[in-house]
Amino acid sequence: MNFQQILVVGGGPAAHRFVEAMVSRGLDGFCVTVLTEETWLPYDRVALSQALLDDVDLTLGEPTMWHHPAVTLATGSRAVSLDREARTVTTEAGEVYPYDQLVLATGSNAARLPLPGMESAHVYRTVDDVRTLRAEVARLTEEYGRTIDAVVIGGGLLGLEAAGGMQSLGANAAVINGAPWLMNTQLDQGAGQALDRLITAKGLTVHGGVFPAGFVLEDGRMTGVDMADGRRIPADLVVVAVGVRARDELPRDAGMTMGQRGGVVIDDACATEDPSIWAIGEVACFEGMCLGLVAPANTMAEIVADRLHGGTATFPGFDTATKLKLSGVEVASFGDAFAKTEHSLEIVYADPARGLYQKLVVTDDAKTLLGGIFVGDASPYTALRPLLGRELSAEPGAYLSAAGAGEAPDTELPDDAILCSCNNVSAGSIRDAVNGCGTCEGSAPVRELSPLKGCTKAGTGCGSCVPMLKKLLEGELKKSGIEVSKALCEHFTMSRPELFEAVRVLELDSFEGIIERFGVPESGLLGCDICKPVIGSILASQRAEYVLDGGRGILQDTNDRALANMQKNGTYSVVPRIPGGEITPEKLGVIARVAQDFNLYTKITGGQRIDLFGARLEELPEIWKILVEAGFESGQAYGKSLRTVKSCVGSTWCRFGVQDSVAMAINLELRYRGLRSPHKLKFGVSGCARECAEARGKDVGIIATSDGWNLYVGGNGGATPAHAQLLAKDLDDDTLIRYIDRYLMYYIRTADRLQRTAAWQAELDGGLKHVEDVIIHDSLGIADDLETAMARHIDNYEDEWAATLKDPERLRRFRSFVNAPHEKDDWIANVPERGQIRPATDEERAAAQAGTGPVLLGAGIPVRAALPQRPGSLEAMETLEAAE
Repeated sequence: MNFQQILVVGGGPAAHRFVEAMVSRGLDGFCVTVLTEETWLPYDRVALSQALLDDVDLTLGEPTMWHHPAVTLATGSRAVSLDREARTVTTEAGEVYPYDQLVLATGSNAARLPLPGMESAHVYRTVDDVRTLRAEVARLTEEYGRTIDAVVIGGGLLGLEAAGGMQSLGANAAVINGAPWLMNTQLDQGAGQALDRLITAKGLTVHGGVFPAGFVLEDGRMTGVDMADGRRIPADLVVVAVGVRARDELPRDAGMTMGQRGGVVIDDACATEDPSIWAIGEVACFEGMCLGLVAPANTMAEIVADRLHGGTATFPGFDTATKLKLSGVEVASFGDAFAKTEHSLEIVYADPARGLYQKLVVTDDAKTLLGGIFVGDASPYTALRPLLGRELSAEPGAYLSAAGAGEAPDTELPDDAILCSCNNVSAGSIRDAVNGCGTCEGSAPVRELSPLKGCTKAGTGCGSCVPMLKKLLEGELKKSGIEVSKALCEHFTMSRPELFEAVRVLELDSFEGIIERFGVPESGLLGCDICKPVIGSILASQRAEYVLDGGRGILQDTNDRALANMQKNGTYSVVPRIPGGEITPEKLGVIARVAQDFNLYTKITGGQRIDLFGARLEELPEIWKILVEAGFESGQAYGKSLRTVKSCVGSTWCRFGVQDSVAMAINLELRYRGLRSPHKLKFGVSGCARECAEARGKDVGIIATSDGWNLYVGGNGGATPAHAQLLAKDLDDDTLIRYIDRYLMYYIRTADRLQRTAAWQAELDGGLKHVEDVIIHDSLGIADDLETAMARHIDNYEDEWAATLKDPERLRRFRSFVNAPHEKDDWIANVPERGQIRPATDEERAAAQAGTGPVLLGAGIPVRAALPQRPGSLEAMETLEAAE
């Protein structure tokens, strides 16, 4: 076959989106090659500030896309020349790549200042840049033995991100901004002044309306910045973030037409003057402008992919809408934010004392929305952004939340309104997907939020449109006569949060009482595998009682009933609590003796504990007794509850530590142990910004600063990992614990069944802002109640292993066979491996019985032939619970 060779130069977000668009449309007849000078897979530059604090994975999309047989990604390949006549691109290494169609996606470079000493300053543009900055802050802090002074030149988005990052790394951060106010290209004077006030309140110093004149070096080291007004600002480290310049060397040297301010000129098809060359992203100059925004770059990439597949898509122009959070401060602007339209009106609410500024720009009849700016509270942005250019359903002031107007008017989005600007997804496309008329596989209706995001790509960029997406989904389902059910299961019409609150208010204490009061009579009032564990968890969260007493044992999952984790061969693992990962040699010896005496496989867990595998059900109390007498207790590894609080060694030993992370981790683990919740909970505490405890991957992450603790919430590992988000900074111990108390209890009360904290936060109206309002500002007036509930749990905590050992009736649950309490289960067999044991496979069992396989270690009884399912522990426990 004759494949059309598509060559992409550049490996940023625009290039990634182009390849993704080509793959989604089909690559029959195409071969796509991508040249990128960086060594990384294409990554998310918008989230670059995260890499300043941690070695996070910013990779865009699914890496498997690059395994497509028609796609080649050449990393570390810098293109240096373009031969338009021969249709080839040559790399720095001398490799020559031919093309039939060339897509330029070279992006931009960080601008540099023509000042003496610039070579000693840093820029903020790539992953390598931010990693170098992180290492330099650490090196200088250690070398100077003090908090260093970091100066960022540039008061735009990148500059403020860099300054916030320097502050998070423990440096004293200052911003030099030549314009009179911050973010002057996106914000007017009133908004800029409000932002300046909020940023200053966060501890950042702002020098506005003045330009740097030069850098001060002493013995080759940065020591300060000289200003045009004669001042000298101390600086141990300088970051220049004054904008970007299009990387247009290839087309410029090849004689192509360039924009007045750089960039290769394109038309509305994203085509250049050369019929075989296209340009997308920051290197593309359209109508005299090059912009470094995600939304237009994505749109350009889709247009070129469409054109190569025979389509006629055109570029509508730049969408300059911006919504972001800088050092915890919300900022948004869109449309004609500066009211340049003739006879336009500005409706403004400003509260300088609170750092609030909200403005709408409308036509002179006050009906049509032209643009807006929000600082401090950007909650109206999500609903207003899709209404740009359309008539509002109420007077403009009704949409300004800061003015106290109450709930914003509800407006129906027309089909052509862009709901997701990052991916250019219209409200009509969302409706089509929900109603089964879209482009998803089989055009089946999409009736849940997560599949809807995957199908349409809406909400997968910055995420600010997710509340509107959810609202539109629910509205369409109601129109179709489909009830948006929040029912827990067929036995309860209530959702888990509703049921939790009803049980709490009425002080119900049994499954029977709850299902009689709230259950669906037609369902039989027996419960199911969904509602039983949920109610068991709700009762455990609200009542300080032994989790298996009072008939509650039959509500629990297998692991909760055994107070241990069942493994694939019917044995159990035992995980004693090791708070913060700190353990004495004597206690290590006890664990070693238990493992030796009971022939258990031992494994260090990712949460800094020791897991003992291979215990039989009847052995569990014997093992617990030894461990409890040595001072151990249940590590709760079997429950939907707090698992571990991981910590680094902290300031006690580490020369980089600034707080005692081990002591804090132990305090938190002992405080929240046994706390039942909708899903498992994991914490991390890091003693400095190096983040060795990986706190930002945990539900609750605490990172030490020289001024206290930074609190991150909503991080999850697992199949859908999510980074925790910063909730509050520089907290003292008491405030930190108070916020965590509130956060956990609010999550436990309001999350859905089996919902991790990341998903819970994402689905809250307002997301992290809502969490901040409730936890920090007590917007719902429930902070005292949440703290009281947590105090009740702490005061009444009892170790479940110790509680079991005290009561002979409770011990009856732990035997393999109800009618033969002293008989062991001889179906369990293990194989020696690497000095320990592991479960035997069915093949090994069969080979052992035939005398041709390995010796099986078991109960000392001849191993019988393996059957698909063994009798024993689970059945015995269910029978016993039913009998009770």
